[in-house]
Parts: sequence; C-alpha cells; structure tokens
Amino acid sequence: MTLHNLSGREKRGVTTFGCIWAQGELLDDSAFTLHNTDGTTSAVQSRVTAYWPDGSIKWSAHTADASRMTETIDLVAGASGDHPRAITVEPRSGGVRVFSDSLSLDIPDCGPLLFSNLTVDGRERVHRALPTVQIERREETEEGQVRTVCEFVGSIARMTVEEEGPVEAVIKYEGIHRNPKTGEELIPFVIRLHIGSDGLRFVHTFFYDGDETRDFLKGVSISLSSPISGAAYNRHIRFLGDAGSFHESSANLLSWRPRLPAEVYASQCAGERLNLEGEVLADVQRILTDMPHWDTWAICQDTPTHFSINKKLALPDVCFLECLHGNQARGGLSVGGENGWLSVAIRDFCKRHPSGYTVSGLTSDEVRTDIWFYAPMAEAFDFRHYTNRGYNQVYYEGYDFFGASAYGIAATSECTLMWGDGVVASERALIAHADWTDKPPVYVAESAFYHERRAFGYWSLPAGGTEMERWLEAQLDKAVAFYLNEVEQRHWTGLFNYGDFMHTYDRERHIWRYDMGGYAWDNTELVPTFWLALAFIRSGREEIFTLAEKMSRHASETDVYHFGRYKGLGSRHNVRHWGCPCKEARIAMAGHHRLLYYLTGDRRLGDIFSELKDNELTFLEKDPLGEFYDKDQMVYPSHARSGPDWSSLCSNWMTEWERTNDNTYRDKILTGIRDIEAAPLKLISGPDFEFDPLTVRLRYIGENTTGGTHLQICMGAPSIWMEMADLLEDESWKRMMGDYGRFYFLPRAQQVEESNALIGDREFSLPFMASSMGAYGAWYLQDRETADRVWAVLLGALLTDDDDSGFEPTLVTDAGNRAVLSEIAWISTNFAAQWCLNVIMTLEFIRDALPATREEAKRLLALHGQGGFRNA
Repeated sequence: MTLHNLSGREKRGVTTFGCIWAQGELLDDSAFTLHNTDGTTSAVQSRVTAYWPDGSIKWSAHTADASRMTETIDLVAGASGDHPRAITVEPRSGGVRVFSDSLSLDIPDCGPLLFSNLTVDGRERVHRALPTVQIERREETEEGQVRTVCEFVGSIARMTVEEEGPVEAVIKYEGIHRNPKTGEELIPFVIRLHIGSDGLRFVHTFFYDGDETRDFLKGVSISLSSPISGAAYNRHIRFLGDAGSFHESSANLLSWRPRLPAEVYASQCAGERLNLEGEVLADVQRILTDMPHWDTWAICQDTPTHFSINKKLALPDVCFLECLHGNQARGGLSVGGENGWLSVAIRDFCKRHPSGYTVSGLTSDEVRTDIWFYAPMAEAFDFRHYTNRGYNQVYYEGYDFFGASAYGIAATSECTLMWGDGVVASERALIAHADWTDKPPVYVAESAFYHERRAFGYWSLPAGGTEMERWLEAQLDKAVAFYLNEVEQRHWTGLFNYGDFMHTYDRERHIWRYDMGGYAWDNTELVPTFWLALAFIRSGREEIFTLAEKMSRHASETDVYHFGRYKGLGSRHNVRHWGCPCKEARIAMAGHHRLLYYLTGDRRLGDIFSELKDNELTFLEKDPLGEFYDKDQMVYPSHARSGPDWSSLCSNWMTEWERTNDNTYRDKILTGIRDIEAAPLKLISGPDFEFDPLTVRLRYIGENTTGGTHLQICMGAPSIWMEMADLLEDESWKRMMGDYGRFYFLPRAQQVEESNALIGDREFSLPFMASSMGAYGAWYLQDRETADRVWAVLLGALLTDDDDSGFEPTLVTDAGNRAVLSEIAWISTNFAAQWCLNVIMTLEFIRDALPATREEAKRLLALHGQGGFRNA
C-alpha cells in the first residue's frame, strides 16, 4: 500500500497510520516492511485493527518514526528489515522499566505516579510525573459565598503495557483522583503515555462523575517535577504567544548600578548560557544579592481571544505581576537551567481553553511544571444546566421535562514533552515543537485507492466532466469552506466545545441559535461526522481531515456517556452538550468515528468502541420511545426504530465484529435483519419496533413512525447498512435496501397502492435526506425513473429556477460583532450535512443520470415539481 504525508504536516516524531487490505490478501500480521522512496527502509511496529469475515486482515495500524520516512512510502506485507528493538519494556518489582540506548524511566503498577526517574544520556530530566485535579466547592453563608478548592492526586489502579517495539512503547493507566487529606475519590481517568526515543506524548482523558451542584472543575493537569541547577541568570523560561516568544530569566542581568556590559544582557536574552569570569562575574554576584529572583510563571489562555502571562517571587503574601496580554497563544513552553531544558506543548492550546502552564521553583533545585488541560487561573467550570426544564415545542428540545446530566461525560487532551541541551529551547525549536504537536504527520493513501477498496462504504470521487458535476463539486467545496471559517469566526472552541458545530442560524441576530434549545450545539445531529469523513476520503484535503478529527474527538467524548445509567448513549443537540433529555444510541455510535480509528489507529477510540459493543443493554434502562408507548401493552421490554436506533446498534456490532472477528456480533445483525424481513413491508415497514435487548429481537408493531420516517435514514443508516450488506454478502438485505430506496421516491398514490394501503397516513418525509437510499435502489434495480426522481429532489433542495448560488456566503457589515461578517442567512447544519453527504453518495450510484447542464437540471426540476427547498 502506497501512502503519503498530508500536505503541510512536518515529518517529525512518531506517527501511526492505517492500511486497508483486500479480502483474502493478507492472512498473517507477523511482518511488514516500510519502504522509503530513497531506497531505505524504516522500522515499523504493526497491529491488526480489523478483519474480513473470512478471517483475513482488513485494516492494520503501523507505527514508525516520521523523521526516518520519506513523504511517500510503501508499506509491504512480508519480511521486515533488520531494525533492532529501540524501546524495551522490562518487568521490575512493582512495575516496569522502559529504556532505550539513550533513555530510561520507571513506571509503577499502581499509586500516584505515571513515571519516575526519566533519564536521558545519563542525566535525570524528570523526577516524577503525576495527574492532578482541582475541584472548587461553593457554600453560601451569612457572610456571602465561600469557595474552597480541593486538591486531588491521581491514584492508578491499573497499568497496562499495550505495545512495545522498535519505535515506541505505549503505557495505559486507568485510575481515579484521590484527595490525600480526606481519601475522597473523584474524576476517573485513562491516560496513555507514548514513549519514543526523543520524546513523550500523553493522551489524557478524564471523566466527570461529580455532583453538578457542588463539584465545579477548577483544574486538570499532569504535573512534572524536574531538577534544575546552575546560576540564577542561567535559569530560563520561554512561552510562545501570538508571535515570537516571551522569554525571561530568573535573574535578568540589566542593572543600574553596577552597570554590566550590554553584550552580557544581550547574550542572556538570546538564550545563551553565560560563562562569566573576572570583573563581570564579580559584579553579577554583587547584584544577585540585591535584586528579585523570579520563581513562578503562569500562562493561561482563558478565552478564545485572550491569554495572559504572570510571574511572582517565591516569597509568601506577594502578588503576581502581569507580564503580557495577547490573543491566541501558540502553546509552547520551555524551562531550563545549566543542566538542560524541557519543552512542553499542549495540542490545540488556544482552541481548548482554558489551558495553560504553571512553572514554579526556578529559584530552588526542583521545578514543578503543571500542564493544565483546564487551567485554574480561569473561572471554574460549571456543569449545571441553564434551566430546570426542557422546551419541547418552542425550542425544539426532546421533551419538556428536565434531563440534563454531565455524569459520565469525558474530555481528551494531548501534550508532548521533549528535552535538550542548553539553558532553554530556542524560539525556532519551540515553535517547531508546538506546530508538530498541533499538526503531527498523517500518512494516507490516494483517494482512488480507498475507493477501489470500498473503504467506508459507497462514496464518489470528484469529477468535473459536465457543468452540473462542476456545480455540485463547487457546492461541496463551498460548504466545507463555510464551516472552516465559522469555527474561527464564531470561536467554536473550548475544552468541551471544540470540534462541534452549531445547529441552526439566526438570520436576524446574525448569530447561531446558541441559546435556543435544540438549535444550539449539533452533537452529531444528521451526521456531519459522516459528511466530513467522506469529504476527506474523496479529496485527501488536510483541512477537512482536521475538521473531521476534531469533531470525532469531541463527539466521542463529551456528547456521550461512558458510564452510569446512560452508558453507550449520547445527548441530543442542545444548548449544553449534555442538556437534552433525549439520550440515544445514534449520538454515541461507532460509525461516527470509524474513519479516524482506521486511518490513525487511535487507541482511545478503541476504548470507546469497546464501551459500545453491547450497549443495546442500556435500552433496558432508557427506552428511546418510552415516552410514546404504554409499557403495560408491550411484549418486549423496549423499543428500537429500524433507524436510527437499530442502525446505530448495527454500527457498533459491525465495528466490534471487524475488530475482533467475533461472529457473535455478526449474528446480532443477522437476527435483526431476519426480523425486519419478516415484517409485512420488510425494511419499508415501521420503522418503530419493539426490541428485546437480551435477544436483540425486533417485533413488528404496525406502521408507526415516531418523529417522522426521515429519521430512519438521516442519522447514518444508509452508510451503515450498505457497508454491512457487503460484509455479510446478504442479497436479501441488499434487495430490501433497493426496494426501500425506490419506494421512498414513488408518488404518494403509488406508495399507497403498492403497500395495499398498509402505510396509512405515514409520510416518507424530507426525501432529499433519503437520496442515497433512492440512488442505491435505482442502481441496484437498474431503475432510471427512480434515478431521475432522486436527482430532481436532491438538486431541487439547493437549486431553484432563479438561484444557483448554493452555499455562497454573503457579506454583512457591522453584524455578529464583526465589521464585515460572512454568513449564509438560511443555513442549518442539518441541511448542509445531509445535502453534502447525499450528493457524495448519490454520485457513486447514478452519476450517469445527472443532468449535464443547469438548463437540463431546471427542466428536470420542473418536470418533478421540485426546487427551492432550502428557502422553505
């Protein structure tokens, strides 16, 4: 398999990439070779991430040192090159020691420490590292509100060596934070430590299990203690700000009396180690006794557009001085002395605010560096909801009753640690470190290769042979460009927000409806995840990969529940990500994140997929249709619509079947298929069914559709069903999908006739969202009439007789807190995601039926009475 690095990504550090293989092509994962274009080979360590039904390898993940790779590589199954093991894990009493030719560190089985004694080339760089949390508690007294900050330290319950090889070792820690004074336990965590020969990478996940009314999140960090030595003037700190860096010493050698040579201060400010002697040394020693020695610095990106740097002395009862204010810090830190420097970078530092660092102890022999994924310099995070009820009819929330709960949600952050000689990392080196942390190398194949292998189901490659093909591709590009700009323009950022889009726009206020119930955060509604995944895989564009990656990271952690009564479910779109009383499988399903997992081998997503594999059992706790049916009249204990409920379960089962080759999960899918096949109209039936989570059986209960028939297919079901149909090689299921697609686009009278009026008054609503199913039906049944209807509906959703501007934004002055605001006044993410996703899939099936010109398209719309949907 030939792969290349994404554009704009530096070849640096360790990278993991995925490879897809044809069914039956690869039966053994014992050896792979990474060939560079310069004729060399690079060490690679490999693992299987998915299997075909015949047991052959479908996806594999490979880890290599990008600095030893060329921009294009070939990954070949077969005898590997002669690359000795660079990283070794050796069991020791109470833990393991990880070492290479140049470094070693000790990792305990349990306790507070992630590691101790990180030694590089015989020099200790870090004494110890441990996770910490700060919880703020508030009490109302007669004198006013009292706020108390409680410190918690990590307590590791389980340490697992997940991988070791020639490139890196991966250590997984599972535990909870404990208050050392009271023994109280709160905020579980999963942390992965990736150990390479020239740096460490942390993937840090914490889970909220507090009481929202009392447990306010004040700080989350990994804390490092490291030795520092040398003269005060050779102890340095450097932060990256908006541009360049902020760089100081513990003792800045700019003196009134005695005056020092100007070149001494210039050399110090240049980050050079000073080796003073003679009269200059004597003068410096004199002034060192009569000047402040700065001990502690803190940087905090507290909002999307503000950061500050402050510093103080080690004395008690003294203030912090304001050093600098800026807009968006780049997030790199370096601290060091005569014994060398450390540098740290938090990924997406200014996007995942409030983030920061606190560095203290520069005047001592041990420096403490707190890497804040949530910085205590900012206001504590309040998990409470904004109201005490839901607003179902007015503001599009699931129900009128209160259903907000943050119990069980999570957030995942990343940071990297490097080291070097000298007193501080240079500005250039620190910028390179931060840039690499934000945008690490990602190796992928050409889109045509994935298309040939049918990776991630059915989707089209871009083509521009006709006027309408070019128009469609232009709209797809404009939609992506619009959302790329909105992330920046609207500051869709923050630890619990970054990656998500808003749901619906408010044309009068010129903002998104951030305060209006179900119109606020999108929470994967109508699967923008699927849209972005296919938009990337067909184009290979780095900026789309970034959008898709950030959305997957957010949606897989914060929009869903990882434990508790809603485990395996997610919260429907809302003002707060956990606010809606609707808790459903479709928000949490594995299908949202398959692209990121298989292309990058992301281990955290592997954890999440394992959480989801049997989450049908949560339906016993939370019936998705429980508010609409009388439990006393039910035969089975719960409900599942064939879509989006059962289709989401299929996504989880299919993913677990692939990952483990356990046919138990294939059989769960087949059980549901056979029950749907037994329904009077097969897949067209329902879509409401009774559901038994223990047997995964579906029971037909008539032609009922809670929420509308479009919900059956607008939450990713077509992609899931088509991919699993090919895996199962089940022709009856393919035929059911084909018949369904055709039926959805029949004239109403014909639908009633063909169903013998069984469908009653059930409407097949919002057909543009069913276009991919209709296109599949037209392709499978070779039905040109259905193909024409599909294109009329899909084109007519965005194109009218007098308006073909599509996703073209307009400019408005003095609106939305902008001198010039770019907006699409009618936009909703529901429409954008579904229209783009359906175009990408529909082109694959019935491109030959697409009108060639706009005039032909308008005639087709007129013939079928379509056009202007978006304006309605």
